[in-house]
Amino acid sequence: MGNKRVDEPTGTEFVGHEWDGIEELNTPLPRWWLWTFYATVVWAIGYVILFPAWPLIEKGTEGVLGWTSRGQLAEEMAVADQARATVREEIARIPLERLSENAPLMQQAVAGGRAAFQIHCIQCHGSGAAGSQELGYPNLNDDDWLWGGDIRAIEYTLVHGIRQPGDPETRTSLMPAFAGILGPDEVDAVVDHVLSLSDQAPANPLGAQLYEQNCAVCHGPNGEGMREFGAPNLADAIWLRGSSREAITAQILNPKMGMMPKWEGRLDPVTISMLAAYVHSLGGGEDFIEVAENPEVEVDEQP
Repeated sequence: MGNKRVDEPTGTEFVGHEWDGIEELNTPLPRWWLWTFYATVVWAIGYVILFPAWPLIEKGTEGVLGWTSRGQLAEEMAVADQARATVREEIARIPLERLSENAPLMQQAVAGGRAAFQIHCIQCHGSGAAGSQELGYPNLNDDDWLWGGDIRAIEYTLVHGIRQPGDPETRTSLMPAFAGILGPDEVDAVVDHVLSLSDQAPANPLGAQLYEQNCAVCHGPNGEGMREFGAPNLADAIWLRGSSREAITAQILNPKMGMMPKWEGRLDPVTISMLAAYVHSLGGGEDFIEVAENPEVEVDEQP
């Protein structure tokens, strides 16, 4: 072995390096490790030949198979677009009020409506559709509806909006300001009566009289509201702008009127239908009533 030194306990040669009296043995790599390394080299060469691998100035090498992740994504997106197109065609063909009869299609419509809601509606109604009393955005999860809660009524509101200038079919309601018409004591009496309608205050005879003279024509004699006017129900515990005396007083003296954009022309009809399906599914949706099947039930011509 010439002049090479060998470690007697292991019989392994030293490599000749020494650090602070510590010497290194020339221990060969395990055979299996070497074959694994050679296999990875062969695999890497094959990968470079078959698939995109080396970045160049304008683009990378394409590989002989012609595969790219962008191409795969485009194919998958095309398949997904075709599936969505089929669903959208089915939704467009079926009457909206009969959509719930097809459970799988209704489920897909609700999913599509949820996605559209997250893009176009959460800015006002919130991601959970709970709205905001402070800003006057209605909660879409409850069963209180100003204009009707069946799926057709919801679609109509989406199409034409609320108080949208330039649309003669938009939903419009107006509450007069009673500042300067009613005195402070009279306003307090009306507030008492309004609160008594939902059992939150004792009855006030003066307030009841003033309510009958000024408010019942829109809100109804018992405060149940009138959807044909968009007048809210005052007899339940659901409030658009708050149930405190201060909030009710402010609304009587100087009422705030909300506005909702019309989505006709901004969104296609199928997306609007899916949005209506989603809002209807949130928990407060009402059954659609057809006049032809129930002639004794009065339904607004414009739901």
